[in-house]
Amino acid sequence: MSKKPIIVFEGVEGTGKSHHIKKVANYLKRKKIKFIQIREPGGSINSEKIRKLILNNKSTFNKETDLLLYLSARSENIEMIKKNAGKKIILIDRFSDSTIAYQHYGMGVDLKFIQNINNHLLKNIKIDFTFLNTVNQSNMKKRLSKRRKLNRYDKFDSKFYNKVQNGFLKLLKTNPRKYIKINSNLDLDVNENIILKKIKDLI
Repeated sequence: MSKKPIIVFEGVEGTGKSHHIKKVANYLKRKKIKFIQIREPGGSINSEKIRKLILNNKSTFNKETDLLLYLSARSENIEMIKKNAGKKIILIDRFSDSTIAYQHYGMGVDLKFIQNINNHLLKNIKIDFTFLNTVNQSNMKKRLSKRRKLNRYDKFDSKFYNKVQNGFLKLLKTNPRKYIKINSNLDLDVNENIILKKIKDLI
């Protein structure tokens, strides 16, 4: 594995993945280690424009349009990822696993359709490691209730989020050596230590 790996933080809403990626970014800054940080959808000017469209509460896209918008947002980030791959650590808040978990396992979009477009976009880009953050329904609801503003993807029912989280867990089983499952029901400090210890090993 490259010492400048591509590291992804995955999980459903309310799992703390965005918190943890910020902690890792702060650690790398303190150590003066070069990195870039991307979120999906988002991460570049055009991708952020698409993000606003996807997450807008007034948007009513069908599931195929939703998928294509997410992949369009990813397409806008590919050159940035290629440019920095192997030169800087790349931290990504959601990536291809989210597309499969949400759009296939959650919404029922054909898996081969998703994979074909995603493979076309990524080509030789490979994820080195993924932190999969999981959470129970009770804690997820509590955390979402504390958010000042909820976007369209914060408002699905419990059944949907269960399908998505189970989809993530199925993906983990396909290559468990490249994943760590983070139990987000535990204290933040516990998980911060687990994640930073693994980050040190990876870099």
